[in-house]
Amino acid sequence: MDPFGKDEVYVGRDMGGKLWTLDSDAIENFIAGTGDNHPWYTGRSPRGDAIAPALILHSEVYRTKAWYLPYIYGNLHARHEWESYGPLIVGETVRTRCTVVDRYLKRDREYVVNEALTFNSAGALVSRARAHQSFLIKPSTGATVIDKNRERAAGRVFEVGQKSGEPIEGPERVISEAMCMVFSGPALNYHNDREKAHELGFPDIVVQGMLPVCLIAEMLTHRFGLGFFCGGRMAVNLVNVVWAQDTLRARAVISHRHAEGDKTRADCEVWCEKADGVKVVVGTASALEM
Repeated sequence: MDPFGKDEVYVGRDMGGKLWTLDSDAIENFIAGTGDNHPWYTGRSPRGDAIAPALILHSEVYRTKAWYLPYIYGNLHARHEWESYGPLIVGETVRTRCTVVDRYLKRDREYVVNEALTFNSAGALVSRARAHQSFLIKPSTGATVIDKNRERAAGRVFEVGQKSGEPIEGPERVISEAMCMVFSGPALNYHNDREKAHELGFPDIVVQGMLPVCLIAEMLTHRFGLGFFCGGRMAVNLVNVVWAQDTLRARAVISHRHAEGDKTRADCEVWCEKADGVKVVVGTASALEM
């Protein structure tokens, strides 16, 4: 007898998968949603054919919300982990599979972790991603769960980029409502519609957490090239909310290098910040130097 209820969110729950064809429409949609227009996505790459953005399937875990806890008011993407083992070729059909792999408590929130595996057309595993989604344990007593002043509180200030090392500058971009609609649409939700955001306790459109993570990936793609596709890693915390029309910029510092076989792995401190310096994503990443 199955010990779990049909709708229960438990570690090991299979969330299913999907076949995706990485056609030109998928690439154009990614470019429109992120502003990342790397020439390898639409022309020839060092592998020959065009290759898809490393985070082309950035929101695969959100294809279904059946793994969400019942009380979704004020829920947020809190942490993201990602590893890549090889590039995906534009035009190929890939397969995904998602599984709930963890559930834990931290302060006033409960977290559920959904893992997405992506396999290329030959059946090889090419990437692994884990999204930590946080949910309020007790219903909120106020109309607004998080306001725009929260990011200036003492506990929301994050000192990063202080270590010595080689700096990396990434893109700087205004996150428009049009970008939010492409990145998180077409269905209306709190990531692209102000009314939906109000319904979940937010004062404005909450930019999907994967968008600033994609900006960090864009920066690392430009710096490390195939070394990011064939050995890239990220482990980042989403520490402050991005609102529609915020200006974001991705930054990194190479803090250490070490041998990995006959290649060198570069370890980085990475972050994404608003124009006024408020950090929205902080963490670590690494890639091979080919």
